[in-house]
Amino acid sequence: MLKAIAIDDEPFALEVIRSHAGKVPFLQMNGYFTNPFEAIDYLAKNSVQLLFLDIKMPDITGMELMQSLKQKPMVIFTTAYAEHAVQSYELDAVDYLLKPFAFPRFLKACHKANDQLKHQHETIIPNHIFIRSGYEQIRLMFDEVLYLESAGNYMRFVLSDDRAILSRLTMTDAIALLPSDQFIRVHRSFIINRLKVQRAERHQLHLGAQVIPLSAAYTRTFKL
Repeated sequence: MLKAIAIDDEPFALEVIRSHAGKVPFLQMNGYFTNPFEAIDYLAKNSVQLLFLDIKMPDITGMELMQSLKQKPMVIFTTAYAEHAVQSYELDAVDYLLKPFAFPRFLKACHKANDQLKHQHETIIPNHIFIRSGYEQIRLMFDEVLYLESAGNYMRFVLSDDRAILSRLTMTDAIALLPSDQFIRVHRSFIINRLKVQRAERHQLHLGAQVIPLSAAYTRTFKL
């Protein structure tokens, strides 16, 4: 659901939005405000994803209100004044509704906001990295890595199929390359793939046939 509030000093304008919003199945209206400062207070305490925001209001304009927010939701500006259109898009508005607007135009703006929200949530999570080994760039899938071991100026990537690949990396470099929710340092010389741990003991971890030391310095931060 797309969570939204509407801010307009004209009660009739809010009633139009209320009527239109009731026909949009993916839109959840959490509030209607004629007082913009009450809306600012609400936004300081509650999270919404979209504002329907009138531009020309007494005491503070919709654009000034938007600029004052630390956490900026998406915004669809609503106004009777077409000359504000360019400025609204400079603030990365999702859309600009010129009053009076009919339901089809309102729905189109809502779809644009919903599509933008989906795009924000569609993060691509990588499942591999490329490391340099000698003169080669080798792709390593995270799921095939058992653990990493520091070896002088190199890191040794030990894989599930018993292969080991050396890459000129520091421990800090290796940690920065790997997803922190899957790989964790358990010793000054070892990083393990937590998904490969089969048994954990007080001072060691079992990853298949491999036994990796668990240093006291990292025991508190280690969690399966």
